[in-house]
Amino acid sequence: MIDFRSNVKRKRTRGKQKRRSSSKDKSAKYRIIESYWIRNPLAKIDIISLQGKIKYLVSEASLSPREEEAYKKLKSLITKELDPPETLNVDLEAYILSEAKRLSKKYQRSLGKFDEKSWEKIYYYVMRDLAGYGKLDVLMKDPNIEDISCNGVNKPVYVWHRKYESLPTNIIFDNETEYDDFIIKLAHMSGKHISSARPMLDAMLPGRHRLAATFRREISTFGSSFCIRKFREDPFSIVDLIKMGTIDEVLAAYFWILLENKMSMMIIGGTGAGKTSMLNALLSLIKPNDKIVTVEEIAELNTLHENWVQLTSRQGFRFGAADESSISLFDLVKLSLRYRPDYIIVGEVRGEEAYALFQAVATGHGGICTMHADSLDHAVKRLTSEPMNVAETYIPLMNVGIYVSRVELPRKKMGLTFGRRARNVWEIIDYEKYQMISQWSPREDKFHTSLEESRLLEKISIKKGLTKKEILAEIERRRKFLRRLVRSGRRSQKEVTEAIVEYYDRHGCGK
Repeated sequence: MIDFRSNVKRKRTRGKQKRRSSSKDKSAKYRIIESYWIRNPLAKIDIISLQGKIKYLVSEASLSPREEEAYKKLKSLITKELDPPETLNVDLEAYILSEAKRLSKKYQRSLGKFDEKSWEKIYYYVMRDLAGYGKLDVLMKDPNIEDISCNGVNKPVYVWHRKYESLPTNIIFDNETEYDDFIIKLAHMSGKHISSARPMLDAMLPGRHRLAATFRREISTFGSSFCIRKFREDPFSIVDLIKMGTIDEVLAAYFWILLENKMSMMIIGGTGAGKTSMLNALLSLIKPNDKIVTVEEIAELNTLHENWVQLTSRQGFRFGAADESSISLFDLVKLSLRYRPDYIIVGEVRGEEAYALFQAVATGHGGICTMHADSLDHAVKRLTSEPMNVAETYIPLMNVGIYVSRVELPRKKMGLTFGRRARNVWEIIDYEKYQMISQWSPREDKFHTSLEESRLLEKISIKKGLTKKEILAEIERRRKFLRRLVRSGRRSQKEVTEAIVEYYDRHGCGK
């Protein structure tokens, strides 16, 4: 049986067997809150309460001295004799594993004989260190983790856990050279470069995880630092947001009607509030045949629309005055107009690209964007100031403002104490004139939504030759459809998109 114990027991078991762990916890006064496997039986997570603080502990199967020696030899052999793959479209982990098995047979006499369980552990560490993220690999594979960050040498790596929020881990980089080499490795994995000459990095890792890093003490007091924002391969759908309580069925149906009629939206909130998740979920409500162009610095958005163009900015590498090799968001928004899009989506506006986006919306294109702000009033003030410079008369072209926020829940939902909510939804009537459509009640954890006075629904009814009552009836029909969809268990972006296509086929609308 594989030796596997929680790292907090290290003090008790030190004399029995050597463990691979970076735990610094010496106290045995702890309480396990939750445990779950990342890879059974090799990697496990323990969420513990230790001296009044909640911690995130990584436990990995230990290697015996002989296994440790074989692991080091095999890793060295792979780095020397690895044959390049025949194609770039190859699963790196599977390829490294196959090469590890090939070389272990070739050099069996040198590596030694081991049983199946020992080889499983040896291969695990080889894969972790060569094809994965080393001591961070378990964190990267934990679906509950949103962010991973480290602020310097001898400081614990922190994670943002979906259930427990910010937690220190038992992983610590205690060697500065090793830590700097790890930062360089992350940069190389993203296809970028970081050095003392260029000590800042904003890049994308394999798997579309977003990486921000600094190098040594050029701009960071405590030395190198990094933050990895993990990308969900299966992004939240509109059904997920309803289940989690971020919005309700009425708001979802209201957004659906607006997007069908090319209304523009601005999602505002603080860091980690859920702006990108909200934006991603709203994309599935856009009509299936509409053309979407997304513009981002780092490609985070993900939609299943076939008629989708994804544009990302490029940072130049030239030193000196003029840098003509850079491609900004402003350049991309201007370019997107040549694609005749139905919707232009800007991942985050904070510069002159906002001006270009509003110009595009003024010519009849739909637009959705996100922005860092803690209220609609502050967002508008940012838009009308440097460097965005959007004219006050253009502000109502962005028809809806959605303020999302991370909140403390009055009662647990899906086992969570904290959540994300669309706290306010406004229709933007004019500059500094907004109409509240929906407001979240923190006491009841409910949305108080009033659509009867909606100016936008009135505008849509006139455009379609319908009465306001008929539009509200259609919203109610879509609300019921979304409720059935939630109860059906269909939740992925693919399933939601398919269901919306079925809805259009059945009711003959939205074509």
